[in-house]
Amino acid sequence: MITYNKSIIENFHIRTTSMYKLLSTLLLIGLTSFLQAKDVEILSPDKKISLIINTTLNNKSILNYAVLYQGNTIIEASPLGLEFENESPLSEHLNIVSVKQNVVNEKWKPVYGERAAYLNNYKDVNIQLKESKAPFRSFAITCRVYNEGVAFKYDFKTSKRITITRELTGFKFTKDYTSWIARGAQSTYTKGSISKTANGTERPYVIEVNQQHFVALGEAALVDYARMKFNRSPKDSLLLTASLDGKVIFDTNFSTPWRYVMIAESAGKLLENNYFILNLNSPSAIKDASWIKPGKVLREVTLTTVGGKACIDFAAKHNLQYVEFDAGWYGHEYDNASSALAVNVDPSRSPGPLDLQEIINYGKTKGIGIILYVNQRALSKELDTILPLFKSWGVKGLKYGFVDVGSQRSTTWLHEAIRKAAGHQLMLDIHDEYRPTGYSRTYPNLLTQEGVRGDEESPENQQALITLFTRMIAGAADLTNCYFAPRVNTMGSHASQMAKSICLYSPWQFVYWYDRPVGSPIKKGGAGSAASIIEEIPDLSFYDDLPTVWDDTRVLEGKIGEYATIARRKGENWYLGSLTDETRSFSLPLDFLTKNKQYEATVYADDASLTTDTKIAIRKMKVNSATILKTQLLKKNGQAIIIKPVKK
Repeated sequence: MITYNKSIIENFHIRTTSMYKLLSTLLLIGLTSFLQAKDVEILSPDKKISLIINTTLNNKSILNYAVLYQGNTIIEASPLGLEFENESPLSEHLNIVSVKQNVVNEKWKPVYGERAAYLNNYKDVNIQLKESKAPFRSFAITCRVYNEGVAFKYDFKTSKRITITRELTGFKFTKDYTSWIARGAQSTYTKGSISKTANGTERPYVIEVNQQHFVALGEAALVDYARMKFNRSPKDSLLLTASLDGKVIFDTNFSTPWRYVMIAESAGKLLENNYFILNLNSPSAIKDASWIKPGKVLREVTLTTVGGKACIDFAAKHNLQYVEFDAGWYGHEYDNASSALAVNVDPSRSPGPLDLQEIINYGKTKGIGIILYVNQRALSKELDTILPLFKSWGVKGLKYGFVDVGSQRSTTWLHEAIRKAAGHQLMLDIHDEYRPTGYSRTYPNLLTQEGVRGDEESPENQQALITLFTRMIAGAADLTNCYFAPRVNTMGSHASQMAKSICLYSPWQFVYWYDRPVGSPIKKGGAGSAASIIEEIPDLSFYDDLPTVWDDTRVLEGKIGEYATIARRKGENWYLGSLTDETRSFSLPLDFLTKNKQYEATVYADDASLTTDTKIAIRKMKVNSATILKTQLLKKNGQAIIIKPVKK
């Protein structure tokens, strides 16, 4: 006899070809009858989402799944399975052997995040399957159904080498819905549709089913597997297929990354629910995380001792926590002869001199940590030597640059490099094409990463407003926020730069990316625009005050590519960022503030009538939870507001 606990009986169904039956009726049926079951339906805790795993598709024995939201089909019957080298595909002639369920309802506190705590509530179902024909292989699908969406992965037990050549997982839609497409992690987004999906479309892939249903497709917990992107099926314009970046090889038991379908009633709610991806990763493996400290970062662009000390002085004065030395400090980053084991300034970037140890020691006296950039070429050769060496120097973290991503080999190497850095108490920022899949929960020394079209590419507000509701679902993004650089005037405005630093989350928030503080060499080369940070203007008070991690986050309004307002809380203080692509007027209720409490709001807004370089107007006002702010933003403008309780 098969026995089931009460939670299983109450929370999902087993269906047979003849009729629906509650699982409780199966308590009196033996194993043979159970094997006749053709599908499993799993409901979310709030019973709005249904995931159905089926072994029959169009009267053929093909493994498939479907996803419904409040009875409406989101993903219709779509294929599941894998193809192998020198073996037949694993997708057909499968029977359900057993079903086990676990219900999880918990809260967990991250080392840092967009909230002080995250809800983790889901139904977990493990479905064991076996082929009814030779070679009679067995495997399992593990499914999780949350109120925020569904996820599934394939689990295998093997004693021989297995080579996966293709994944058969598909995502079939009923209509040609609007979507936002980017082929590369740093590419421009375009507004398209399911049928216009380009091969190699990035994840998360956001799709607007209608004004009340938004979907995000993607993968989570990618650690030792080939990256998945999305292709459009050549046979069905409404079917998206999982596309792996090369073959995947395992010699022992393994599980694939999670494939997920997030569902929400607005684009803003999708973004608010991005902890869903963290929940699909294992809890922190770092027992003592006290050394992991988020903060604001200033890039040192001159690669000189004088410049380094000037940056440290500025950081200490303006409440920044780190100074980062970028490419060139150990030689030309693309020269295989360059070694990150010693300082050897690239003369094409700076004449130096650079005494890095003196700068690190000086930073310690001011409470400022040093971060070093290292390119993949040096990392590949010297990682195991670099990490303990940098730790002995007193370095606080690294920025991994131009790392290889995509293949199973590259993915495995990179995540091992994250773990190795944690072993030496070094924090990390990963640049270029790497997009997160939630590994910062397991190894929170990975504070941030690029994988975004940041300010280095001069994106206008429209791109930032697409990025906010697409890429940012995946997690933190190092946007390299700039302020005084001339490009700000073409990207948007100075107030929109402030707003972006609130809206686009990064625990290590790089600010003044192209700028250098007073005291840095101005005519000695280096990166950036050589624009000086003007300390005399009051604008700097915003960045001085800005936190980088939060206790609460709320999307107050938003439309992909058009406008957004996000409110984040740190302690009792609230920080609001508004962005717009076109001119718009709107009302902003402050009903999220604590009732019967008085606050002072400091508003940073664009004012073209001003003669200052940044044209930022700053005004203060008393507000409370009943206040409704009337706001007008011009094209490509923004607004940032800091709200603090009035001290009695």
